[in-house]
Amino acid sequence: MEDLQRELGPLEDLEDDNNSSDDNSSKTSNLPVVDPMCAETSRETGFHRSTRACMEMIREALLHHRWQEAAEYMACYPQMLENPTNGTSQQYKELIWRFSAEILHHHPKSKMEDYNNIYERMKHSGVKHFLMISLEHSFHLLHHGHIEDAKHQLSVAESWRYGKESAAQYQRIKLIHAYRSLLDYLIWCDKKFTYSNNTEYLDCGENQDMQNYFRQASVNLKEILKQPGVWDPFILGYVEMLEFYEDHEEALKVLTDYAYDTNFPPNPNAHVYLYQYLKRRNASERKLMKVLKSLRLLVPSHELMPQYSTLLLQSEKNPNIQKALGVVLDLLDFACWRSNLDVWKLLKAIIQKLQLQEDWRDSVAEKMSARKDWWPALHFTRFHASKDSQENPELMGVKAPLTKVLCPDLILKYTAWQVTSGEGT
Repeated sequence: MEDLQRELGPLEDLEDDNNSSDDNSSKTSNLPVVDPMCAETSRETGFHRSTRACMEMIREALLHHRWQEAAEYMACYPQMLENPTNGTSQQYKELIWRFSAEILHHHPKSKMEDYNNIYERMKHSGVKHFLMISLEHSFHLLHHGHIEDAKHQLSVAESWRYGKESAAQYQRIKLIHAYRSLLDYLIWCDKKFTYSNNTEYLDCGENQDMQNYFRQASVNLKEILKQPGVWDPFILGYVEMLEFYEDHEEALKVLTDYAYDTNFPPNPNAHVYLYQYLKRRNASERKLMKVLKSLRLLVPSHELMPQYSTLLLQSEKNPNIQKALGVVLDLLDFACWRSNLDVWKLLKAIIQKLQLQEDWRDSVAEKMSARKDWWPALHFTRFHASKDSQENPELMGVKAPLTKVLCPDLILKYTAWQVTSGEGT
């Protein structure tokens, strides 16, 4: 209901543009201006006033979750579609569509027929919202398990045209194509499950019915991926089918383009999907590290960063060991990793490997130079020592020796508490 305030305000084509005075225009205020909910204008009739009052009642009922009351008022409000004022019917059609769907979604006695009726009525009451209403209708059918009916709705919408195709209409039709193909993928998944558990079909990969759905889905899924955007569920479905039919070259190309094509917005999931695919294909550690390096630039606190640090550490190359140190320290900059025992153990292993190098102190000091003013407060206070000793003594045993390595010039309360409490080793 983000546009509710606008909808409930005075209709622009009913307002008198000349009714503002110079006195009012000269006044200023630091307070935000709120449009009146049910303000009347000089040209409003009793019809307008009654429908606006009805809308206010619907609004109040929705805000207080009185769904039955909202439904009763909503049964009267569609008379606004009979409003003879030119240029206003479309906004009321959209309002009726969205409010009716919201009421039906929450009403305890709503039925599938009620949804179908309101969606069909609103689709055919005007053309402006036909595609989006069809898409929402298919979502609702899909939510209730009616995949074939949902696909039918999108198939009808695919062939719908009105007037000269605008840029917005073109984009919506592309979206319709994509979701219809996603439903083809879901049907393909159902058939794959059925055939794989049926002894009559020894090789479901050779099943013609499945291949037909694969071809139908892949045509539009491949096309939609040419459009910049975030297409995670479409990518996953398409790649699953490509892997099933062992088209690994195309699967890798799709995932690589999705992750690295600059036309797409930065998307951490794209790099995760590529990494998971490469790992399934037993790719080299070098390729895995390359993908995780890109992921780190987007999300340095990602849950795959310990894996990245481990791969760097296993490479046994001195520069990579220093990179591993940076990755783990970046992780521990975030409070969500602060008490993670595995990460602190990984840091300990990295430090032990670094200590085999002559300049290991310089490497640690370089990474800690920007952290020395605030890291002790994040990890090494008396409070942390008390908490770790009670909840995770093993964590304390790992952290305490590291304080002398990470902060050699500081006397920390973490280690002081350990000594005074008799926890020292």
